[in-house]
Amino acid sequence: MYKGSCLCSTVKYEVRGELGTAIYCHCSRCRKATATAFATNASVAASDFVIIEGEAELKAFNSSPGVHRIFCSNCGSSIISRRDAMPDVVRLRLGTLDTPLPTQPTAHYFVASKAEWYEILDDLPQFA
Repeated sequence: MYKGSCLCSTVKYEVRGELGTAIYCHCSRCRKATATAFATNASVAASDFVIIEGEAELKAFNSSPGVHRIFCSNCGSSIISRRDAMPDVVRLRLGTLDTPLPTQPTAHYFVASKAEWYEILDDLPQFA
């Protein structure tokens, strides 16, 4: 089991199952949602993602048709995103985990739209 929370600790959650493969996402929407060069995400079965505190403080922003970014309305921490086309999966923002990751991220995605000021210096696979 994994535990996580937002910056102000109002929202607390558990992942009661496995984390999917961790990746770095460089798409412009993830960059803007996290206010940094990339987001670090992993897919999680929606049934395994459980809010244990602060559910009333969660708000959603529809960043594009069918994509919902869920965040703490108190501190603004991005927690997960959901896609209407994939109702059984959420994408967890790994920076909110309080439990250590079992493995490192495995690849960089959407590097064709990465921040021009950021240089990828590791040897992980990169996908446009």
